[in-house]
Amino acid sequence: MSAKVLERFPAGSPRGSWPAEEYAAARRAEGEAATVIMDLKSDAFLVVVPQDDD
Repeated sequence: MSAKVLERFPAGSPRGSWPAEEYAAARRAEGEAATVIMDLKSDAFLVVVPQDDD
C-alpha cells in the first residue's frame, strides 16, 4: 500500500502543522482517510490518503 499526497505545507510556517491538520480534517469531513505526516527531507507537512497498489 502506498499514499497519495493531496497537499504540502511548509514546516517553517508560523503556525506549524495547523494548516495541514485543518486541511486533513476538512478532507476527513468529506469522507477521505486523510492524515498528516512530516517529510523531513523536504521540511514539510504532507496531507496524504492511502492508495492501493494495483
